Amino acid sequence: MADVPTLGFLRDQLRRARKVRGLSQEELSKMINYSTSAVSAMEIGPNQLSADYLARFDKVLETGGLFVGMLELIRLHAEPDWFRPWGEIEREAVALRWYDPAVVPGLLQTEAYARAMLRAGPPLTDEQIEKRVLARMARQEVLAREEPPQLVAVLDEQVLRRQVGERATMREQLEHLLAVSDRPHVQVRIIPAETPWYVGLNGPFVLARLADGTEVAHLDNQLRGHTVDSPNDLAALGRHWETVAGEALPHRQSARLIEEVAKSWT
Repeated sequence: MADVPTLGFLRDQLRRARKVRGLSQEELSKMINYSTSAVSAMEIGPNQLSADYLARFDKVLETGGLFVGMLELIRLHAEPDWFRPWGEIEREAVALRWYDPAVVPGLLQTEAYARAMLRAGPPLTDEQIEKRVLARMARQEVLAREEPPQLVAVLDEQVLRRQVGERATMREQLEHLLAVSDRPHVQVRIIPAETPWYVGLNGPFVLARLADGTEVAHLDNQLRGHTVDSPNDLAALGRHWETVAGEALPHRQSARLIEEVAKSWT
């Protein structure tokens, strides 16, 4: 881990490379089609480092992909060791069924929501938080690729109403849920708050199906998450999925409920 660059180091190197080429921030901004303020934010913060920005930077300054590679190295080491096997499965999945009674799933979180969640969790340095936000946003690229997985996310209504971060963060997050659920390969369905106790409240889980038909599940607890591939466990989680999906509102009704709650966060 000692050889993994920090985000601060990467920003310093961006600034150094620009200056070595004799470019001002304004001159660079015109070359890569970003605003001068965005160039400044990439070099000193607080914006998340953008892979698109770094790709343009590498191309214009002919660095051979140095900065994109550095960012990928940071991302690779940002998540806890125990999460990496599941990260691989998530990238390879053709279908994901995700249930969570407490928070918005990582693949659907906004940057602000993810950062607020991490700040409220176990103690992390600012650097660690920013790296994990970076990695979480990178995970979401699977939903934008040419052949994305089919994602069905079932959430308890309390997820929409439990404040994470500022009120503006919640409104942005719910608006993001609406936008993402407009994609043909994504469904977000909500279990109404008045629903009596149901088995899903025992905890979140994700079921993934790979291209060869293999199924794997992921479970989280207070310490870490772990993958599950036992046929008996998968069968039990499949039954739990049928229960939570049966309790959830249809797609369009769920969207109306999300929209209604989003307005309450104004």
